[in-house]
Amino acid sequence: MAIAQTGRPAQRHGCCLPLVLGASSRYAQKRNRSCPRVKNLSAPVTFILGGAASGKSKFAEDLCFKSTKPKSYLATSQVFDDEMQAKVAAHLRQRGRDWTTYEEPLEAAKLLHQLPQDHICLLDCATMWLTNHLLAEHDLATAQSELLEAIEACPAELVIVSNEVGLGIVPENALARQFREAQGRLNIALAARADTVVQVTAGLPLVLKGQL
Repeated sequence: MAIAQTGRPAQRHGCCLPLVLGASSRYAQKRNRSCPRVKNLSAPVTFILGGAASGKSKFAEDLCFKSTKPKSYLATSQVFDDEMQAKVAAHLRQRGRDWTTYEEPLEAAKLLHQLPQDHICLLDCATMWLTNHLLAEHDLATAQSELLEAIEACPAELVIVSNEVGLGIVPENALARQFREAQGRLNIALAARADTVVQVTAGLPLVLKGQL
């Protein structure tokens, strides 16, 4: 597709092409209504954001249950104690046997490349994935870049869950502050890539981007 360097709509054979740069402007929106639409051929990505115990994971699971596609679950948590083991077991029972569950605390990017095109995958959650890399002292910028590239290239439909951690007071220790900043940057990047972004509070969804 040709894009005029001046920011004006490119023309080909007498027909204008949709504006790509500055498409949020009223002029571009008016112009594009009479022009061919540009379709996003990537698999859909839905980003679910919320605080702890907000109901975000339940909401994300319900979205997947509504899909007729085969379902995969990419679990990023690590089981270190009986409490976490009980929580994992409860989630497994809740999802049922129709799901294929993958436990991948660090290498989520590699798995995303391998998912079948006709599947829908719930990644729960980006916060635990980030925590695992932070505690392993990995390069967070590199890990985030690899994850975003894998999401972009993933053939399956994705539903990604993450925590909003920036609504409280400033943490008192350096590691917690580093985590909060890294989580904020990751959430911004995931929201930018996602087709639909939903914030869940007290079990109630608020659509921030796109539509359900």
